Amino acid sequence: MTTRRRFLLLLPAYAASAQTFVSPFHRQKPAPAMSMHVFIGTDTTKGVAKGIYRCSFENGHLGEPVLAAETQRPSFMAISPQRDAMHRSLFAVNAINDPAATITSFSLDMRSGALTQKNKVSSAGAGPCYISVDSTGKSAFVANYFGGTIASYRIQSDGTLSSPVETFDYHDAKYGARGPNPTRQDKPHPHSVHISPDDRFLIVNDLGSDSLTVYSIDPSTAKLTPSEPLVTNTRAGSGPRHIAFHPNGRWIYLINELDSTIDRFLWSTTRSATNPKGLLINAGATVSTLASGFPAAKNTASEIMVSPDGNFLYASNRGEDTLVVFAINDDGSLKEVQRISSGGKTPRHFTFDPTFQWILCGNQDSASITVFRRDQGTGKLTGPTQTVALDSPFYILFA
Repeated sequence: MTTRRRFLLLLPAYAASAQTFVSPFHRQKPAPAMSMHVFIGTDTTKGVAKGIYRCSFENGHLGEPVLAAETQRPSFMAISPQRDAMHRSLFAVNAINDPAATITSFSLDMRSGALTQKNKVSSAGAGPCYISVDSTGKSAFVANYFGGTIASYRIQSDGTLSSPVETFDYHDAKYGARGPNPTRQDKPHPHSVHISPDDRFLIVNDLGSDSLTVYSIDPSTAKLTPSEPLVTNTRAGSGPRHIAFHPNGRWIYLINELDSTIDRFLWSTTRSATNPKGLLINAGATVSTLASGFPAAKNTASEIMVSPDGNFLYASNRGEDTLVVFAINDDGSLKEVQRISSGGKTPRHFTFDPTFQWILCGNQDSASITVFRRDQGTGKLTGPTQTVALDSPFYILFA
């Protein structure tokens, strides 16, 4: 049930965000059934996987995977706004632990789902693990997990990435000291680069230093300006991985890989055109993603997403091998409503389909994609309703 307070919290996002969210007073109508393309990045160093695979998805049914493009370890992908009625660009990081690692640009034919490689550029560091594209289609940003760097790129008129515009090295002491976990936090590990819903700011999660950093973005040039304060610290040894914005634009939820927790931050910005600032404040509300009694040492938390109505948060656990559903209360706090098996082993990534009626989950170490039906009223999942075999799935992207 939507209260007046929840509506007032959501209202700024409806007015300001470039994305369209459904009014909380009207239940979202299911989109007409249609066949969609699903692209799945795989670990090409294990099994027989060769790159990016394509499936159809219709009425909750996932088609058999076919190889769409051979490319090294496409562990994360992003898609640009449409360049014309039938073409978009798909960008894939090539997650090899080598300073010569690359980002590959593909032209995507929206009708056939065919991918055509257009160019490769340096990722500006070893082990690229995340790429974000702004909604203007002018700039992109990459995190390099092993190299300890982030980089920015222009998206050129032909839909390809430029060479790196700027590179920021997180070995610099200004980004904070290393965390207390000697195995996982021996050096900086930028794990994700998230663009704010208004395209004005970039938020970077550094697993190695237990910190988040904020930059303002010039989308026309892809240049970044450090915000003040630059660094927001999280709990020592938590290992920040990914974040999810709430539709109200004021709450950010952070999933921590190392201690399997979720933190909520308050997000505020200035409207200055010449010196914009983005500020993160830890709300001091930490919840575990694990069932009581499950040892945190045997788990790493992975993905986090918030439903577009702002009512539910979803997270995945690798080790416990579960998907967890939380209700989001009016004050932003979380209440667990469901814990369900991922239907496989090591659920690295999951995603909503465009109707938000289904969730697809990639189980990396059991070589499978599982499909779950989602109840938009209760947030709960049913399934798996289907399991599709595919070696070492890394990432799932609808297009």
